This record gives sequence, structure tokens and C-alpha cells, in this order.
Amino acid sequence: MDNKKMRFAIIGCGRIAPKHAESIVALEEAELVAVCDIVPEKAQSFADKYGAVPYTDYLEVLKRDDIDIVTIATPSDLHAPIGIDAAKAGKHVMVEKPMAMTLKSADELIQACRDAGVKLSVIHQNRFNKSIKLVRQALEEGRFGKLTHGQATVRWNRDENYYAQAPWRGTKLQDGGVLMNQSIHNIDLLQWMFGPVESVYGYTRTALRKIEMEDVGVAVIKFKSGALGIIEAASTIYPKNIEETLNVFGETGSVIVGGIAVNRIETWEFPASDEEKKQIFASQESDPPTVYGFGHREIIVDMIEAVKNNRNPAIPGEEGRKALEIILAIYKCQETKEPVVFPLEAE
Repeated sequence: MDNKKMRFAIIGCGRIAPKHAESIVALEEAELVAVCDIVPEKAQSFADKYGAVPYTDYLEVLKRDDIDIVTIATPSDLHAPIGIDAAKAGKHVMVEKPMAMTLKSADELIQACRDAGVKLSVIHQNRFNKSIKLVRQALEEGRFGKLTHGQATVRWNRDENYYAQAPWRGTKLQDGGVLMNQSIHNIDLLQWMFGPVESVYGYTRTALRKIEMEDVGVAVIKFKSGALGIIEAASTIYPKNIEETLNVFGETGSVIVGGIAVNRIETWEFPASDEEKKQIFASQESDPPTVYGFGHREIIVDMIEAVKNNRNPAIPGEEGRKALEIILAIYKCQETKEPVVFPLEAE
């Protein structure tokens, strides 16, 4: 691997962008050279804080020939179009979740990056949580035996002030509801552990918030392996965020990962695992300061290494698409009132 610094641009200077910026500027192998937001004051403030050049038009950013990787942290409906433009400009693409609002646009983004010969990484940073890596390792070692069922639970609070921050929040075309926005990371983890989906059935409801999309959603999944999954998602929890929890159960293993952002192992049961359990519990991380967790730095490092070594990122577009497909299937259930059999047809 060469020692050339990877030069980054961040497009979108909103709520999640500081996680990207802080991670980039802390890495010796990375440099943040440009930031962009349609609100000039935001772009300038962000640029001043992180030592980058501000822009209000992302197309001007893409004209720079000294940018290697673009990270996209705009409203969700702009992820795919900006990503496609970035790929056509020869930039490697990191895109926040959801990678797109439709399967069609997700596929167009994947194809654009493939055609341009650039890398595409979808930011599902919780796969890099210490706790989740332990679960994945146990799974790959076959320690669960036959998987029986699992659950992805997000019980958070997003009040009216949150949705009032920007007119696109909670809308069908630009954002989606609690499943698409807050719960997609945990849905990604559930499907990552349990594998391909056979069918989905779910309900959504707008219970408390004055938004277009759901603030509560529940669903059941039948995986091709025969295992079953449950999704519970709510942004209505009083009075604050309680938990983001992943359960994985099999014939010879039971694991529950909880905390505010699937960051803390609460149950770890395997044959002869008592000593291992003591070590795991003794080395637990504390809750992160926000629900965004600790994984952004690692996923950015993974992308740098993918570019330098010409390999796939840990979470390429094809992987990022999977959680999106599950959520769109749940939304389709609201229209058809029937289970959705996979694959879901692109719109």
C-alpha cells in the first residue's frame, strides 16, 4: 500500500457530517480538502472548523482533480443522483444511508460506479462496532449452530423539533420514516447475520409525529434459511432514546447486543463460554455520546484501504441495497396488504 494521502470532499454539512469530518481529519492517511452545502453559512462554518475549502455547488467540487473520495451526507433523495455525478467525475463514493430512496436509483448508482471503475461504500458503520464484530465472528465460526430467529429493535425519540429542523424530514420522497431513516442500520445488521430474505410482512403507522411517513413500524421476515426475524422501530419513545438492540438466537448460541446503538453485549451464551463471557463483559465499551456510534472512522479507513489495494469496500453498493429492499418491501405491504416475496421488483 502506498503512503499517498487520500483527499476527501464532504457534500452536505448537516447533522451527520461532523462524524465524517472528525474521522477524516484525525487520520494521517486522509485529508479533508473541500466541503459543500447549499446554505453558504453552513459550508463556510464547516470549512472554517475543519480546514477545508467551502462550496455551495457540488458540481464545482467534482471538477477538482485533486479529490479522491467524496462522502455524501445530504438529504436522502439526493444520495444516488450526487453519487452518480461523483462516479462520472471519477471520484470514489461513500454514501450515507439509505443509499437511495428506490431500488431503481440504487441500481443506477451501483452501475454508475461500476462503469466508472470507482469504489462505492455505503455507510452502515454499526457493522464496525466491537460488539457486532464479535457476533459476526461467532456466526462465521458456526458457533450458533442452526439459526432460529432474531430481532432488530430501535426504540428512540425524535420529537417535533427534530422534524422541524428541515422540511424534508419525514417526507415520502426525500426521507422516509423511522424504518428508512433511524432503523435501517439495525435492519442491515439483522439481514447481515441471517442472510437472504424469502418474504416480508409489516405494518407502519404515523402515531404521534406530524410527518408524512411512519413513526412506528413492525415487521416479520422469513429468511431463506427458514429462520424468522422481527423488526420493531419507533421514533416515538418517551422521553428519550432507550435502545438499539440486536438479538441472534440459534440451537447452540444466544446473543443480545444492546446499548443506545448496538454497542454493548448484554447476553453471550455458548457452550463453555463462561470465561469468554467474563472477558467480554470486562472490556465493554461505554455508550457512545450519540446514536451514531463509533464506527465512522473505521469505515472510512476501510474505504481508504479498498482504494489503495484495489479491493471492494466492506459494504459495497450491493450490500447497502439489501436493507433498503427490506424497508421498501414493508412499505409495499401497506399498499397490497399482502406479504412481499423477494426479490422485490425495482420500481
